[in-house]
Amino acid sequence: MIARAGGGPLRRLVLLRHAKSAWPLDVADHERPLAPRGRRDAPAAGRALAEADCLPDLALCSTAVRARATWDLAAAEWGSPPPVRHDRRLYAAGPQGLLNVVHEVPAEVETLLLVGHNPGLEELVLALAGDGLDDTLERVRTKFPTAAIAVLSWHGTAWHALTPGSALLTSVTVARGARKHHGPHA
Repeated sequence: MIARAGGGPLRRLVLLRHAKSAWPLDVADHERPLAPRGRRDAPAAGRALAEADCLPDLALCSTAVRARATWDLAAAEWGSPPPVRHDRRLYAAGPQGLLNVVHEVPAEVETLLLVGHNPGLEELVLALAGDGLDDTLERVRTKFPTAAIAVLSWHGTAWHALTPGSALLTSVTVARGARKHHGPHA
């Protein structure tokens, strides 16, 4: 059951886990780039958000290379991307650290996109969702893979009013870009 956060407009917190990253030798975790699959999946995430009419008013993005690349490729799918703030605190943050950053968002933002990492994003979804539509909660509990998108909806006058259990998990999508086939055995 959802504990109502109070009146106010319908707000949406959209969480996008960075797309699949590569693991090159001698590269620090923060500097890891996207893998080829990640470069296919990130634009698909942008298209999925547009098709779901879930474009953000503001994006907060981890400073990690793979998260920034995911944002760049996803936002390139939109006519006019919203402002983005790259925040080092989102890298390797747990659910409370992520929520602390969300609490700082200006009240005029109604749809917020957070581009970050697991396990923090998955744990934040599970902490904030008092309930979920269909099997969304079970799907997140099972796995929140790369390029996964979770949409949480709640009513509130300001972002600092978002508390554990106060949101409804309305959708979970895993964006996957199509592979290019190069012949009969590709």
